[in-house]
Amino acid sequence: MNTEPPENPTSFFARWWTYQRERFPLVGHGLLIAAFSFCAVSYSHRLRTGAVAFPLGAALLVAYVTCFLFFLQLRIADEFKDFEEDSKFRPYRPVPRGLVSLRALGILFVLAALIQLAAGLWLAPRLGLLLLLPWIYLAAMSKEFWARDWLVARPITYMWTHMLIMPLVDFYATGCDWLAIGAQPPSGLGWFLAASLGNGVVFEIGRKLRAPMDEEEGVRTYTALWGIPTATTAWLGALLVTGFCAWQAARAIGFGAAVAGILGAIFVLAVLHKIIFCRAPEPDQGKPFEGISGLWTLAMYLSLGGLQYLFW
Repeated sequence: MNTEPPENPTSFFARWWTYQRERFPLVGHGLLIAAFSFCAVSYSHRLRTGAVAFPLGAALLVAYVTCFLFFLQLRIADEFKDFEEDSKFRPYRPVPRGLVSLRALGILFVLAALIQLAAGLWLAPRLGLLLLLPWIYLAAMSKEFWARDWLVARPITYMWTHMLIMPLVDFYATGCDWLAIGAQPPSGLGWFLAASLGNGVVFEIGRKLRAPMDEEEGVRTYTALWGIPTATTAWLGALLVTGFCAWQAARAIGFGAAVAGILGAIFVLAVLHKIIFCRAPEPDQGKPFEGISGLWTLAMYLSLGGLQYLFW
């Protein structure tokens, strides 16, 4: 693995462009967040009305902008939280090598929050209160719930406490549909939020599965922690649980069979890669786990919130 720090560009825009390329790719993240936010709003709209009709464009726009900025804030929070560790073990990353400063990232974080608040208030003032829920949780996450050492010693607890931000952000996005018109959360939303939590776990485990020769000092991976067989089995287990929740959510809108088929095909692909990886792990062979996790996440959100429009 190449850990040599690349040269830092000198211009302001070049520095930020390099930062996004290395830490928050706008295109890749933007497409996935678009599926995430569109699914939340359209799924809520379908549950609430029983109709396959596009929700209001304003709701979709506010949900997308807010979710995009939430994920950017998560990345920024990680930069602050991991700065000391990154400086020691990963000096090639943008912040430790001086590409951008924590101060600049902090300003960006605040600007993102102001845009989120303005967007929510523009759509419906009551959304300002709902926004507090993920904001407060994100603030607690940024401080590692004031129990960093305790959490680090308990990787499973660390993972699920941090992944709870996913359904909270999704819940806010659904609120751009139901709360914006003064309605109550539609019945059946729980399975969708559970699937959102599961997707977070799937992606978290999937991006930290590596072959032995790719392990890096100071990086806590699940393969190093649990061993390859246990870590990859845990990943498959997360896929199964998430798939079940997604299937239940899909049944509520009459799309259960399609979602089961789509996710089932990806699960077969995941099982095949686990078998190959466990037999003889090779360099970079852990990367497909992250790719499959991303494909799974994208497929789930599109099938719950997008593909239905092609069939009705």
